[in-house]
Amino acid sequence: MDKPRILVAEDHKPMQNAIRTILEEEGFEVLTADDGEEALRAMETFRPDLILADIMMPRMDGYALYEAVRARQEWVTIPFIFLTAKAEREDVLKGKAMGAEDYITKPFDPQELVVAIRSRLARTREIRQATEEEFDELKRQITTILGHELRTPLTYVTGYAELALDDLEDLSAEELQEFLAGIKRGADRLTRLVNDLLLLIRLDTGHTAAEFQKLATVRHDLGTVVERTVHQYERRAAEHGVVLEVEAEADLPPVLLCEPLFSDALGRLIDNGIKFSLRDEKRVTVRTRARGDRVEISVIDRGIGIPAEEIPRLFERFRQVGRDRLEQQGVGVGLTIARELIRLHGGDVEVESTLGEGSTFTIWLPVASEAG
Repeated sequence: MDKPRILVAEDHKPMQNAIRTILEEEGFEVLTADDGEEALRAMETFRPDLILADIMMPRMDGYALYEAVRARQEWVTIPFIFLTAKAEREDVLKGKAMGAEDYITKPFDPQELVVAIRSRLARTREIRQATEEEFDELKRQITTILGHELRTPLTYVTGYAELALDDLEDLSAEELQEFLAGIKRGADRLTRLVNDLLLLIRLDTGHTAAEFQKLATVRHDLGTVVERTVHQYERRAAEHGVVLEVEAEADLPPVLLCEPLFSDALGRLIDNGIKFSLRDEKRVTVRTRARGDRVEISVIDRGIGIPAEEIPRLFERFRQVGRDRLEQQGVGVGLTIARELIRLHGGDVEVESTLGEGSTFTIWLPVASEAG
């Protein structure tokens, strides 16, 4: 097993040598530097597992070294311990406020130093392992969900196309129309998948935020916007035997709104309500009301509900509840996108749900000043 690598930045030579001796006797590989600038140069070829740095050093002190290290993406996760002769509370608070993992005051007990270093290294390993496991699970989910979401609509497209081509001359107009409808269902599903993934990329890269800044205006007709959005889903609701209704207070206060982005987010919540109305009472209600300094738009369904343990992770990417039991036709990014779009408006999406009784997803938007 490789020795843990420690970079010690300390300008006082006797202290530097003492620390090196202590750590090497404990089985660490140690590299020393006389100041922050020398430490940064050393890190170009020596990737430490932990940095131990004095605060008071010439040319570049410990605080400046910390900021320089954290400015490099590849060094962000390296734990950092400040070492100083000062025991002043201001120094401790500043170091902790910057995000340093620990703070040791000279003179110190050698065992105290070793324990602090081993503790930080162990914690870093735990975080890295947990992150790797989470990433592996995410990769598994993406592989499973994307594989299903690509194969299923492609089966529609290729299957109906092959049937039509194999027996084209003998097909009636009704049969041909049925085959073409099947092809369109598959193509529509693929289009939704591609559009959602592209929108995620636009959100991540800031393009959607720029679009919001350009198009958002203070609107006094939120109720009308909500009704217009609900109307777009009436046909889908009817196909699923779901009653879709709107309840809106009169004279709602103004809100800052980019209608295309807001309607996209609200539509995703309405679509979810329709999709999961799998109990006898198939009804989805969209309710808009003012509440103090914000406006709430709630999408209330009487569907199957969400297990309590799933709610904290409900808005994570590629997260689906009961994928093994339910055919959901999606990759698990709809709620993620909805929340991100609403957060561009300065609001958020909240959820309350009872398993077996239904769910309420609530968009809230801050009331805008009349000046806009």
